[in-house]
Order: sequence, then C-alpha cells, then structure tokens
Amino acid sequence: MPIKRLCTSPLKSCSGFTLVEILLAMFIFAIVMSIIFTSYTATFRIIDETENQADVYRMARVTLERMYEDLESVYAAKSSEPPESEEESNQVVEFVGEEAEINGRRAHSLRFTSRAHVVFSEQDQPSGTAEISYYIEENDAEDNFVLYRKDTPRVGRAPDRDAGGLVLCEKLQSVTFFYYDAEGDVYDNWDSTSEEFEDRIPRRVSIILEFVNESNPEAPFRFLTTVALPMGVEKEST
Repeated sequence: MPIKRLCTSPLKSCSGFTLVEILLAMFIFAIVMSIIFTSYTATFRIIDETENQADVYRMARVTLERMYEDLESVYAAKSSEPPESEEESNQVVEFVGEEAEINGRRAHSLRFTSRAHVVFSEQDQPSGTAEISYYIEENDAEDNFVLYRKDTPRVGRAPDRDAGGLVLCEKLQSVTFFYYDAEGDVYDNWDSTSEEFEDRIPRRVSIILEFVNESNPEAPFRFLTTVALPMGVEKEST
C-alpha cells in the first residue's frame, strides 16, 4: 500500500515547531516578563519611598519651625518693674521639661509659658501669654509616636491641662529635648519651679526628632535644631 504524503504542494512547508522549541520560547518569555515585572515594582517602590521621605522632611520642617517660634517667644520676665496688664501680674516663670520613655524609646515632654499663642477663631484670645506644651502619645494603628502641641491662653487663671492638643506630626520614633544653662552644662530635665532651677529658664534648648524609616527601621530619619532662648532674669538675691 503506498504511503500518503501530507504535503503535496511545493509552496507549503512540511516543517513545524518542535516541543523543545515551544518550551524554549515559553522559558524566554517568562524571563522577559519577570524582568519587566521586577523593574516595574522596583520603580514604584522607589517612588513610594521618595514620597514617604518627602512627607517626613515636610513634617520635620513644619514641626521644628513651630517649636522654634514657640521657644523664641518664651515668656520669662520676672523683674521689679510693674506689670503692663492684669494678665501679666498673674504670670510666673514656668518652664518644665521632663524626660520619659515609652517602650524603651525617648518620649520627652515640654511645657512653658510663651507669647506665641496661635489664634484659630475670632473667639480666641488674640494676644498675651499662653501655656505651650508638647507631649507624646502612641499611635494605636502603627508602632510609632504622635507629637501633640497644646496651646492654652493664660487669662488670669491656670491653663486647663486636661484639654486635648492638636497633632503636630506623626510617624515619630523618638522625641528628645536637651537643656543648657548659662555655663553650658546639659540637662535631660528642667523645672523652673524646683529649687535647682527656681525662676530660671535654660539658655538653649536642643530638639531631636527621629522619624520611622520604613525601608530601614534601624536607621531612622534624624533631625536636630537648637534654639537660643531669651535671657531670663535671675532670681534676685535677698
């Protein structure tokens, strides 16, 4: 019995792809797609990291500028001259910085009297002194800190320290304050109501903010500034 030929026309090719060729093509295609996907995800990861770093730098800049202005306007007058208003007659030199830790990380707080009261509405006191305080609370959703700023006008009464503050910045790993006296000695704590620092404020305050670095938790973003405070009047000797 004669064998049938599958290709009877010289214009048609009798050859095709073998299984090895098909598998090789699929392998090459998989490698190319893997390279494209890796480049794609790496690009978006870099974009996300850049945006996160930009947010951190923005928060740090705004926060340090606000603190700088608050501390530059610290109210530390204690002189023998008569007060300019009834409000000032009720003021005392008050500057309290406390060292604290949360989960082994520094979470210092600071409270002082300042003329840098921020007015948010027409009902707010437009001028005069206010108690400014910075304090830390844990972020319930993430493993980091939130820095709050509380601004309470001092109008002939003690500020309400139970009132909540406004968020100054987030994603913090630690907050540290250092205080320097006239001799240049550094302290972790300062209390102008104590016998050691009675009626005195520090000459300089250093602020260190460390923000969480999501791409490298062991290397947080660190920002440092130092503020020179107005020279307070030393307590008069008797």
